Amino acid sequence: MTDNHYDVIVIGVGGMGSATVYELAKRGKKVLGLEQFDIPHTMGSSHGITRIIRMAYFEDPSYIPLLRRAYELWDALEREAGKTLFIKTGGLDAGPADSRVFTGSLRSCQTYNLEHEVLTGAEVNRRFPGYHLAPDMQAVFQPDAGCLLPEQCIMAFVWAAQARGAEVHGREPVLEWGVKGDGVRVITGRGTYTADKLVISAGAWVGKLIPQLAKLAIPERQVLIWTQPRRPEWFTPKRFPVFILEDDEGYYYGFPELGIPGFKLGIFHHLDEVIDPDTLNRDIITEQDEATLRRVVERYFPEGAGPTLSLKVCMFTNSPDEHFILDLHPDYPQVAIAAGFSGHGFKFASVIGEIMADLALDGTTRHDIGLLRLGRLV
Repeated sequence: MTDNHYDVIVIGVGGMGSATVYELAKRGKKVLGLEQFDIPHTMGSSHGITRIIRMAYFEDPSYIPLLRRAYELWDALEREAGKTLFIKTGGLDAGPADSRVFTGSLRSCQTYNLEHEVLTGAEVNRRFPGYHLAPDMQAVFQPDAGCLLPEQCIMAFVWAAQARGAEVHGREPVLEWGVKGDGVRVITGRGTYTADKLVISAGAWVGKLIPQLAKLAIPERQVLIWTQPRRPEWFTPKRFPVFILEDDEGYYYGFPELGIPGFKLGIFHHLDEVIDPDTLNRDIITEQDEATLRRVVERYFPEGAGPTLSLKVCMFTNSPDEHFILDLHPDYPQVAIAAGFSGHGFKFASVIGEIMADLALDGTTRHDIGLLRLGRLV
């Protein structure tokens, strides 16, 4: 054994990787986190000032036990860090009465007895005047939703992990990895490291590190917009809940003005552009990008539709069914995988750190991840 040997190496120190490094360090393990970019950085999927966290979950009610634990862990991390990581705004899941977002959110609230209200579009507009929903739309209001601050969360995980002895390297891309006996070997541009266990949480790059995931974790270009509210008092965290909104043209999500100037909005599967994360140009944003986003702002949030202030490129990494992939490698039980978060994963990072530490150290986890196993896709 040398100084370059670790109990666990974690490849990728974004939202999921930073939480995993922290959880392993908390368990007293010698852990190395390797990140190809800065910590934090704006090259992947764990940035953008704000991320929605919500308890009502239209995607599948089985996520809710994980969310309950995620909330507990975010609260604990916030207390340890002594910094604000979560801002409660309440949240709205809205759409036509038969829409997936409204019906799924309501079902999850009823199944798990979550505090909620059902509102018509007209009631939403009266209570939250920044909204301009169709009067006959239906919405679930869930008071526990809000915003996580992703860059602050990642830094809190890394600082807390380092305080427990974890080693974290930025700007150190992994060139290759492989098994070595019962353990693993990881080669970077700076050195060679060995470990008993490996966690790969490489976001949009996971398919390049694990060929079996190349067609199961597909990177997609996303663009976000921030616009200047004409009535800024209507778009504050106290008066504007985060939202997921569905209509016959798509799914949208957004935030109050927080962190940087502007009301923030995005469209799930923006222009349906599959990309290579290594060649994506994050500086090119087209007139079509802006017009597509502004059309939604002007339709549903007209008092938020002042001048464009910012446009930013990021990525989703989508699984075929848009559920996460959390499992052991199909060939190497000493390797655990976190991938395919499909644009709704960051809120779970705290509990995913716990799950990945379980999988890496024990090969199993106390959490129910049946929905998220790799076997469903292969």
